[in-house]
Amino acid sequence: MSDIEAAIREHHPALITYLTAGDPSLEDTKAYVEALDRGGADLIELGLPFSEPIAEGPTIQAAINRALDAGTTPAGFFELVDDLETEAPLLVMTYYNMILQYGDEPDVRPFVERAAEAGLSGIIVPDLPAEESDPLRAACDDHGLDLVFIVAPTTEGERLERIMSQASGFVYVQARLGTTGARADVSNATHDSLTRLEEYDVSEPCSDGVPKAVGFGVSEGDHAAEIIEAGADGVIVGSALIDIVAESDDPVADLEAKAEELKRGAIRGADGGTDADPIDAPEPEQP
Repeated sequence: MSDIEAAIREHHPALITYLTAGDPSLEDTKAYVEALDRGGADLIELGLPFSEPIAEGPTIQAAINRALDAGTTPAGFFELVDDLETEAPLLVMTYYNMILQYGDEPDVRPFVERAAEAGLSGIIVPDLPAEESDPLRAACDDHGLDLVFIVAPTTEGERLERIMSQASGFVYVQARLGTTGARADVSNATHDSLTRLEEYDVSEPCSDGVPKAVGFGVSEGDHAAEIIEAGADGVIVGSALIDIVAESDDPVADLEAKAEELKRGAIRGADGGTDADPIDAPEPEQP
C-alpha cells in the first residue's frame, strides 16, 4: 500500500489540501504547509506553477501568476520540498508539459526521479488523458509514486474503466464541471459521481478499492461533512485556502484554523452528521 493510500485509510475521512508553491514566496509556502499539517491535513498537494493552468479558476490562476512573478521555478519547487518535514505525505499537482520538459530533452523520467528523490509521494496531472498516461504511469511505478487521475462528472464508459484500472493512491472526483474555485454549496454532480463509482468497489469508506476524494468547490466544514456522508473517503480543498493566503492578515494562523474546521467537518460526516470531537493534530516539528 502506498504512503498516500495508507494516510487516507489511517486518518479516514481524509482532508487533502492544496497550495500553490511560491505564492507569495517559497519561504511563505513552507510556513503555510506546516500550518496545514498542524491543523490536520492528511495529504498536502503543492502546485508547481505553469503558465497555462487550464483546469484552474480565477483564484488559483491568480496564485499561479503571483508565484511565477516571484520567480518560482521547478528547481526552487524541489528545493522547497527537500526542506519540508510534515506528517502528511506530499503530492505535486502540475501540467504535463512541465513534467515532459524538465530534463535535458522531452522525457517524463527526470521529473519523476527528482520528485521521488525530494520525497514526494504522488503526482496529479489535470491535462493528462488516461489513454496517454502509460509513460508517466510506468515511471511512477518504477519510483514508487502514485499517479492520481481525475474523474469528471461526465466521465463514464471505457474512459472511466481505464481510469479506475490505472488509479493509485486515490481517485480525484471532480465535484462539478468547469474550473476550480470555492463555492457556497455542494454540487448535485458530486452525489451522482459517487453513486456512479459504486460499481468499482469504492462505495464503502476505504474498502478494498482505491479511495475516492472529492474536490472543486469545497470551502467549508459543512461541505466536507456532506461529501463524506455521501460516501467519499476524503475532501480536497484548494481555492478557499488560496483566498486565505491572498487576503488574511495572519495566514499561518488562519490556514491552521481552516484545516481544523474542514477536518472536523469531515469527521462529522463520517459520524452521520453529529458533532465531531476536536481533532488530534500532529505536533509541530521541533527545531
